[in-house]
Amino acid sequence: MNATLENPSNLDLVLDVPVSLTIELGGCKLPMREVLALNIGSVVQLDKAADAPIELNVNGKLIARGEVVVIEDRYGVKITEVVGSTVAT
Repeated sequence: MNATLENPSNLDLVLDVPVSLTIELGGCKLPMREVLALNIGSVVQLDKAADAPIELNVNGKLIARGEVVVIEDRYGVKITEVVGSTVAT
């Protein structure tokens, strides 16, 4: 068996399986009255502070945290923490 720690041979079977990656910036709860009153230019305040890390989820499972960055005219996420990983010092 010629497997490595980074990519065991049995993992090759699933490396091309698509997964859903979602980025959670924040959320809020609003009464339906306020939702119906939303219009162009309305601002919805989220429950996270502007400097709080955002969460990256794969198929609903938290895998990392990061910060929003702007690359040219698109948003991106700079990973600042991988959940469950430890860094050797």
